[in-house]
Amino acid sequence: MSQLLQSMHDVLTLAAGGPAVPDFTPTLPDALKTPTGEILGYTAGGGLSGCVLGGLSGWAMIAIGHNSERPTLAARGKAAIVSSGLAAIGIAVTSGLVLGLYSMAKGS
Repeated sequence: MSQLLQSMHDVLTLAAGGPAVPDFTPTLPDALKTPTGEILGYTAGGGLSGCVLGGLSGWAMIAIGHNSERPTLAARGKAAIVSSGLAAIGIAVTSGLVLGLYSMAKGS
């Protein structure tokens, strides 16, 4: 119970006294954005090309599995296509979020 009372005391003290964090404007160095963007670009490009190759191999597995009457191979191909699509979406979203956060932090 005493921890709850102490927490409430802290909250009320901070509410009455003004901002808890002093005036501070976080900024990123200009030299950080260019290499980070380049690394993210290469990583995203490599990851997306891997997703394309995974999707193509998945379609090939479906074709071979269907024509040779191997349903497990076709099922694996379908799973590979779905996984490649989800991985491509994840790479695109992650790269965009990181670059967006750097842009917002920089204010540009």
